[in-house]
Amino acid sequence: MASNVYECLFILDSNRYAREASAVAATIPAMVQNLGGEVLANRLWNEQKLAYPIRGHRKGTYWLTYFRLDSTRLPEFNRACRLNDNVLRNLVLRVEPRLVTLLVSHALGKSAPVAPERPSAPPTETREAVDAVAHEEAGSANSANGAGN
Repeated sequence: MASNVYECLFILDSNRYAREASAVAATIPAMVQNLGGEVLANRLWNEQKLAYPIRGHRKGTYWLTYFRLDSTRLPEFNRACRLNDNVLRNLVLRVEPRLVTLLVSHALGKSAPVAPERPSAPPTETREAVDAVAHEEAGSANSANGAGN
């Protein structure tokens, strides 16, 4: 059984969130933990007008969560989201393992470790290629100017 890291963006009922922000926000980690998962990052993203009404709501609170969960439990998580009255919509994406540290640290507002830079071509080779092209262009421009006289 593979345990993966997932990113989930929720659209929450903004009316309920405005009345009971901490209670509504607490339901999301509870859903993950009830299925044996681990919440890595959990935060408010934005509150804005929706592109189209969802269940009569014209405004939604966007909530971003990163969590680790056994992949066989994901259908149960999606079902729990559909049954939760606070959640209008949600989208779950599996995060590429190489990006987990970067995305979670960004969501938490921390600086991520910087990856080492890849070695580039030696500057002399690049410089020689640029000089050769410039020399050819200059030669063709001079011959064109000379032909017109």
